[in-house]
Parts: sequence; C-alpha cells; structure tokens
Amino acid sequence: MKEIMDKIKTSMLKQNKRLIGIALTVLLLLLIPLIAMQFTDEVSWTVSDFVVAAILLLGTGLLCELVIRKINKIKYRIAICVVLLAALLLTWAELAVGIFGTPFGGH
Repeated sequence: MKEIMDKIKTSMLKQNKRLIGIALTVLLLLLIPLIAMQFTDEVSWTVSDFVVAAILLLGTGLLCELVIRKINKIKYRIAICVVLLAALLLTWAELAVGIFGTPFGGH
C-alpha cells in the first residue's frame, strides 16, 4: 500500500512541476518591486498592489496552464496564450498609469 501511495505522490509531483514553476515565477517577479523599494523612493507599492499583481500574474499563469493541458492544437494554444498575455499587459498598464481613462487607472 505504501508503494502505491509513493507512486501516486511521485506522479502528482511530476504532473504539477509547471504549477510549481508558475508559483515560483510569480514570487520572483514580485520580489523585483519589493527589492527596488529598499533602494529608491521611485517604487512605492502598497500591500494591495502586491495582492493585485499576484492575482493577475498567478491567474494568467494558471489560465495558460489550463490552455496547455486542455487544448490539443498547438496553434490554438499559442493564440490563446498570446491573448491572455496581451490582456495581462493591458490590464497592468491600465492599473499602473491609466491608459484607457477608467476609474481604476493608476497615478
């Protein structure tokens, strides 16, 4: 019984390597502004900025992972992931500087 459980754990870990990679990538990306804040006053993120950024990055990464797992044709995978990344960048830009003039626009 223990051998079966070990095989299941190993299999699950192999299947979820990309999920671990996504989470670590989000963490590393969020460390950039955190470290920058220690050296300059030009970067001034609040806790809510980090939370929103984490949600956007993690959500986009997980959606791309879902696309990779569920869509069979590579052309469709690439197209959908490009659209997701474009949506992330446009949302990020709107929240940062308000390029569309919505009430959610930044500074």
